[in-house]
Amino acid sequence: MEAWLQPLYDAEGIRAIDRWAIEEQGVPSAQLMEAAGTALAEAVAGLAPQGPVRILCGKGNNGGDGEIAAHRLAEMGFEVETTLIFSDEAPADFDAWMAGSGAVVDAIFGTGFAGAPREPAAAAIEAINRCGAPVIACDIASGVDASSGEIAGAAVEADVTVSFHAAKLGQRIAPGKWHTGELRLVPIGIPTGAPGEPSGGTIDPAVLALAPRRGPRSTKFSSGQVTIAGGSRGLTGALRMSSSAAIRAGAGYATVAIPAELEPVFELGQPEVMSVGCPGGDGCLGPGSAEAVLAAFERAAAGVLGPGLGRDPGAAELAREIVGAIECPLVVDADGLNAFAGQLPRFAAREGATILTPHAGELGRLLERDSEEIGAHRLAAAREAATTAAAVVVLKGDDTIVTDGTRVAVNSISAPALATAGSGDVLSGITAALLARGLEPFAAACAAVVAHARAGRDAAARIGSAETVIATDVIDSVPAGLLPGGTVE
Repeated sequence: MEAWLQPLYDAEGIRAIDRWAIEEQGVPSAQLMEAAGTALAEAVAGLAPQGPVRILCGKGNNGGDGEIAAHRLAEMGFEVETTLIFSDEAPADFDAWMAGSGAVVDAIFGTGFAGAPREPAAAAIEAINRCGAPVIACDIASGVDASSGEIAGAAVEADVTVSFHAAKLGQRIAPGKWHTGELRLVPIGIPTGAPGEPSGGTIDPAVLALAPRRGPRSTKFSSGQVTIAGGSRGLTGALRMSSSAAIRAGAGYATVAIPAELEPVFELGQPEVMSVGCPGGDGCLGPGSAEAVLAAFERAAAGVLGPGLGRDPGAAELAREIVGAIECPLVVDADGLNAFAGQLPRFAAREGATILTPHAGELGRLLERDSEEIGAHRLAAAREAATTAAAVVVLKGDDTIVTDGTRVAVNSISAPALATAGSGDVLSGITAALLARGLEPFAAACAAVVAHARAGRDAAARIGSAETVIATDVIDSVPAGLLPGGTVE
């Protein structure tokens, strides 16, 4: 796995590590459980609960961890009550049993759980979510699939999750991410050097160091040329934001291919970006624009198709006509994606590399599913699209997923400021610039995602709040987002 990815494991990967530690390295399973239960107890104690600690334990190792935590907390002087929810002695009324709790510990299901919880676990989980006390999950919030983040039924809404040895995919990918709360990783004595590869990783800002820097012999052309095609009446701002982000992210030269009648409007507001006015009609590009648009891409080291393209049938027809003829690595976003609704395999015919940057609604249209289904199965949907399109897919969100169908990277830098119109155009421009500067597509997409998130955080700090940030503020913060070793996290 890439050195700039922090490992994430699926359920089978974690089981394999446990087996290796116990069977090949001779670490007693009881020793691992003791360490896990003690770490859990220490996390609960750190919250200084005002009132009894109630611990709900399941059948497996997760329940064993909970019982050890109960003993340790009692030794520390806390009032502790434990229930084995699958035993005959479990409380008949979980709500009444948890009333007045200072903290509640979820030790019902572990990383091996999949599917929907059955009774009495479902009732216990729902009662935990109603209890009103701080909730600490043991290893993973019960009801969350550790391998995917999917939730098929009731799931604990934890305030803190104490996870053992390594983070799991399901803790970083929505909807599981929203049930994890603060994730605390603790070692439990598993030796280093376990065989096997992680299933993915969170993107470390170290990836930003891969981008080549300008030197004394650099020119505006050798620094990376980007061409962006799109724009329509009322949507020229998308082109402005994408092209501005591209040059802020290090592209030495940027050109936009825009409907000819809108070129004067664009030129007034964007002095650093070249423009090519393309014949079209009624304020949008169309089939008659193909020759001019393709000419604009001839010298590009990377390109973007889609910002502000619009939903006109002619614009969609143009996108489908030219996508296979553009030879450079290409980022496809916004209405460039919508032009291929239900036609993902067409991207696989491209000779150049392709990066698709959809949000859930756009990916739903590509896969002909509703956005709710995409949201419930984000990792699976992104992988499927990447495989079908032979592309890198960047499924946007606070847990942005980057995958080429095999490799999986997840953004772990939360940036609520990016929930504003135009932020996707900024991401497409950053991505194209990093492609043009020479990064391979998967690395370029990952670097762009982490730089974009860091820029969003920097903009919020500079402006004063996430709610008041606009996309051009994020563009101004792109240099801070791209700075390796910077202070933005």
